[in-house]
Amino acid sequence: MTKPEKLQIIPLGGLGEIGKNMTVIRYDDEIIIIDCGLMFPEDDMLGIDLVIPDITYLLENREMVKGIILTHGHEDHIGALPYVLKQLNVPVYGTRLTLGILEGRLKENNVGSPVLNPVKSGDLIKVGSFQIGFIRVSHSIADAVAVSIKTPLGTVVHSGDFKFDQTPVDGKVTDFHRFAELGDQGVLVLLADSTNAERPGYTPSEKIVGITFDETFRNARERIIIATFSSNVHRIQQAIDTACKYNRKVAVLGRSMVNVVSIALELGYLNVPEGVIIDIDDINKYPTSSIAIMTTGSQGEPMSALTRMAMSDHKKVDIVPGDTIIISATPIPGNEKMVSRTIDFLLRQGAEVVYEAGAGIHVSGHPSQEELKLLHNLIRPKFFIPVHGEFRHLVKHAKLAQEMGMPKENIFVAENGQVLEFTADKGGIVSKITAGKVLVDGLGVGDVGNIVLRDRRQLSQDGILIVVVTMDKQRACVVAGPDIVSRGFVYVRESEQLMELAREKVKLALEKCEASGVTEWAAIKSNVRDALGKYLYERTRRRPMILPIIMEV
Repeated sequence: MTKPEKLQIIPLGGLGEIGKNMTVIRYDDEIIIIDCGLMFPEDDMLGIDLVIPDITYLLENREMVKGIILTHGHEDHIGALPYVLKQLNVPVYGTRLTLGILEGRLKENNVGSPVLNPVKSGDLIKVGSFQIGFIRVSHSIADAVAVSIKTPLGTVVHSGDFKFDQTPVDGKVTDFHRFAELGDQGVLVLLADSTNAERPGYTPSEKIVGITFDETFRNARERIIIATFSSNVHRIQQAIDTACKYNRKVAVLGRSMVNVVSIALELGYLNVPEGVIIDIDDINKYPTSSIAIMTTGSQGEPMSALTRMAMSDHKKVDIVPGDTIIISATPIPGNEKMVSRTIDFLLRQGAEVVYEAGAGIHVSGHPSQEELKLLHNLIRPKFFIPVHGEFRHLVKHAKLAQEMGMPKENIFVAENGQVLEFTADKGGIVSKITAGKVLVDGLGVGDVGNIVLRDRRQLSQDGILIVVVTMDKQRACVVAGPDIVSRGFVYVRESEQLMELAREKVKLALEKCEASGVTEWAAIKSNVRDALGKYLYERTRRRPMILPIIMEV
């Protein structure tokens, strides 16, 4: 008896969170992966650099993985690949700009030479038994695509990140015809971007930003400095076009901005007249009224070019009174304080800063409610899974689909790691696999977990006390000490009485251990920790980490 045909969709990231987007599509014994992104650490992830998806499931089934399909080149969709490709050697498919940006990331991380297969919108390719189609969409990065996956059971459509921009900067409008064609042929499952599902109406066109740039350039009398996401090639193009119109030279600043601009120029995604882009070292050769600088730092990142300029800490550019700074981005949730601080420092130096949300200096790259409705009407799927968003965004998108007439039982608000299984007629969540967050700290990948983070939080809140005692193991008595070293708890010179009394508490605890015949080092350490912890809490209402060290003679 043959087993029934089933299609599995397993999100490994991107559900209930912004970033870390990664989705597994499995049919029989073949797997393809849509996107492989990272997420930036939350405030309580002290010292963590990046967060990537847990790929335990893929490593356990590595012989089934046929390829990774990329929708576009943002970090939340390609950023985990330098780590994943070290463990999973499979071909990668993406558009030319996406792969160009990825190649730079792979070189930075010393990743070998994976098989990178360039595709373009409109292409149909075979990956295992899956037929993959690439559909042109608009987004805040050029060369973005949605993906159709034709399986023996039916077609799955993954929107990627998109918006329906009717006047895109590059003139390449979303391929509405292909979406409608897929809808007519029948779509089994739709996975669609939910980031802006709470926003009514339509997302404005990217060209709105160009109008604001024009107005700002027309009024500025000195240098103009524009901070934006380095990946937003269309915004960079509009800034360069406006600079050309007002006879300004453009200098590019910031490692990621320089990298993306050079890749986009090389691949033909930026059109720049000869002589417009100049080296940052040459800006002093021109009048300040003839200079525009494109830079990184729109999120107030501490090491970014704009932040270093704001702090008067940049080697090549100083802010001078009269400079006009355009921060062409809205703060990512969690970055608001850093952005505000950068703006404050820029204003203190006499710069004019354009940053207000209503100033037309930024538009989203994600669809609002009316665009989501249009996507659903074009595709008309049998089943729907909202993706790419925090849980409230997924729920809102699910309600939107329900309001449009889709049966509630055909909509699945899932979580990372849940296995969604579909036949031609039915769908449901059937099980759960290992999924979650792998923390990247420096060169360590996954070696920092909850216990280490808990220790870091405790150290950051109340500091540490190290108690050093020298003991004779044979006689189980104290030979020297105890000595107490404090870091981040109290300023020792001003708290000598507290520290002296703390030493007395440790001595009493050691004497009790000796009197009661306790000779195990672990038990002695535990008693010291308990006695000192109780005393310090009574005196200071703080709970520092207490680290007893016993040296043996």
